[in-house]
Amino acid sequence: MSRNILCVIEFDRSPEVVVERATWLASANSCSLHLLVCDPITDFLGDSYVYLLESQDIANSIRLYQDEVLDEMVATVEKAGVHVEVSKSTERKVAEVVRREADARQPMYVMKGAHYYTPTERASLDDSDWDLIRDLEYPLWFVKPAAWQEKPVIIAAVDPLHAHDKPAHLDRMIIETAQAIAGQCKGMLRVLHTYQRLEEIGLRATWAFKPVKLPIKDIEAKILAEHTRALKILAETCDVPKEALHLMPGRAYEILPAFAFEQRASLVVMGALARSKLKQRIVGSTAARVLDHLHCDVLVAHAR
Repeated sequence: MSRNILCVIEFDRSPEVVVERATWLASANSCSLHLLVCDPITDFLGDSYVYLLESQDIANSIRLYQDEVLDEMVATVEKAGVHVEVSKSTERKVAEVVRREADARQPMYVMKGAHYYTPTERASLDDSDWDLIRDLEYPLWFVKPAAWQEKPVIIAAVDPLHAHDKPAHLDRMIIETAQAIAGQCKGMLRVLHTYQRLEEIGLRATWAFKPVKLPIKDIEAKILAEHTRALKILAETCDVPKEALHLMPGRAYEILPAFAFEQRASLVVMGALARSKLKQRIVGSTAARVLDHLHCDVLVAHAR
């Protein structure tokens, strides 16, 4: 993996915020920054089947504006002492362009903005983002338009019981990545693990099974003890202090966004699984349901 960060610039996705975050990360890791400008709209406006003088004028004005903004961003990066390169693409399939550039450069991180919708006050991912999550072989950092705290909170979302065949090393990778970033920004690490209680069984769990009822309290206690033990072992392996551990009952896709909001987190580090070519990579039902609902940045770490 090379000492560089690939930063995807899309002008409708808070590019200044993305570049600011990428510049800080490049500086913290003493590496270079490559800005990949992706803008299919100007190519679309120039297509023959929509060829009009007005559309050409619009495309040219967009390019001029983008060049001005890009020059300002490059100047900001260089002022921070980070070496920066720029390349541009007008291809429609942004995910393919990003994968191709990433394979050529083998970056430490690929950073990309997320669409922002003011009415719902959240950022959302689109199809190209999900394609990258499934197929990209490099850590994928989604930058959302929210300012980081002075002392950022970095959350590592783990599952030490390795549900859905998740490899044990993925949790270690998640924590180590979160630890490194927390150290670079002098932030605070939080390791969160959620576990399911017996509530999904519903009322049937209390039905009488002759000659006795199910020992619900005993089962609950055993579940809690098993998850506590697994989280403790993981924490000891990764040298995580006890006060940084959070074990919470409930559905992860409900608990994680609420926990991140309550902690005023700046970044959540999650995992994606590498499957066979037939199955490809899966994000898991939890991540798929929370990525759009986290107000903060999200870093997807891959288990190879």
